[in-house]
Amino acid sequence: MTTLLHCRQLDATDPLRPLRAHFSIPPDTIYLDGNSLGVLPVAAAARAAQVVQQEWGQGLIRSWNAAGWFDLPQRLGARIAGLIGAGSDEVLAADTTSVNLFKVLATAIRIAQHADPARRVIVSERSNFPTDLYIAQGLCQSHGCSLQLVEADGVLPALGPQVAVLMLTHVNYRTGAMHNMAAVTAAAHGAGALVVWDLAHSAGAVPVDLRAADADFAVGCGYKYLNGGPGAPAFLWVHPRHSARTDLPFMQPLSGWWGHAAPFAFDSSYRSAPGINQFLCGTQPIVSLSLLECGLDVFEAAQPAGGMDAIRRKSLALTDLFIALVEEHCAGFGVGLATPRAHAERGSQVSLTLDSEANSSAAYAVVQALIARGVIGDFRAGDGMGQADIMRFGFTPLYIGFEDVWHAVAHLRDVLDTGAWRAPQFMQKNAVT
Repeated sequence: MTTLLHCRQLDATDPLRPLRAHFSIPPDTIYLDGNSLGVLPVAAAARAAQVVQQEWGQGLIRSWNAAGWFDLPQRLGARIAGLIGAGSDEVLAADTTSVNLFKVLATAIRIAQHADPARRVIVSERSNFPTDLYIAQGLCQSHGCSLQLVEADGVLPALGPQVAVLMLTHVNYRTGAMHNMAAVTAAAHGAGALVVWDLAHSAGAVPVDLRAADADFAVGCGYKYLNGGPGAPAFLWVHPRHSARTDLPFMQPLSGWWGHAAPFAFDSSYRSAPGINQFLCGTQPIVSLSLLECGLDVFEAAQPAGGMDAIRRKSLALTDLFIALVEEHCAGFGVGLATPRAHAERGSQVSLTLDSEANSSAAYAVVQALIARGVIGDFRAGDGMGQADIMRFGFTPLYIGFEDVWHAVAHLRDVLDTGAWRAPQFMQKNAVT
């Protein structure tokens, strides 16, 4: 039986514990939603003021050069590269995850069909994040392809001779289940398909090694575990074997001026930049990129404590503890586990289900009751066809402690035991759940 004292002892010996001071966390708040929106780095407010008041306010247009605005996508991309197993000149911080997915998925389709015009199928998980599926659906319409959706255990069997691209999220946004990137990529390549990985729920939370896995393309999010702020720029990675090709001009479809070989030559005809820079499009959001840099600074501060390996060890310890405490203290309330127990199959979140036969809004209401107490997770609705409602709890090792986990489960137990979640205000659905 784990005690509160034991949790405090774990915090006292945690090498990552000092990193919590790099974040501004509201008092009396246990923030278990970093898998959706990371918390504010302490340095971000001053950095925002510097960019707005000095670089923009005083430097004006000179800051494109003097403050290094123009190459921010490459400089931040090089820092993200260290978290995802990529070369420093292979990653860009730019645009949104959806836009980046459009760029790399369109490129993957084009490369696959250039090699074999018969390959006109994109395979993905039925439970993949919806924007990924929507982007794929739109590209299928414009490229004469079809999207085949399968369950997680049907991914490899679906890799037939007509498959052009396998598009997967490394860690499932609903369940936290994690794919074996290297094994899946090898299987796809063995079947003649390319692979696009979405790292939105991986980057900064679990070790990723794109080069070792021999992946083809990847995209990811800047505002979850990277703590870049709401709507922060995303990132993309392209394996050099693809970005170095010269036989496919206009490789990516959004051929904007930042992706031109000489943007300030202002040519009327497009010539793509070499390497990863051709995947830029238009002018980037400098203020947002600058704030993302503050989130990335914390990962450098984590290096003396063990970097991503230490982050992963703590992530697994936190999620193990949460699962054990929920099963110990919340037994008998219809709480189920949707997240894999095996470490190799788990990201950095735990998703719970709730037997809601008596009330279809129970899971949502429980989350709202917890939020009212300062324990912040979130809710994802089921689809009525097998997917259950999910109560999601994300564990960001940079600022979550073991005592936080203890108190979060104590609140969950009390909300269930007292029926506090049944209060009418917790049944009212918000626009964002």
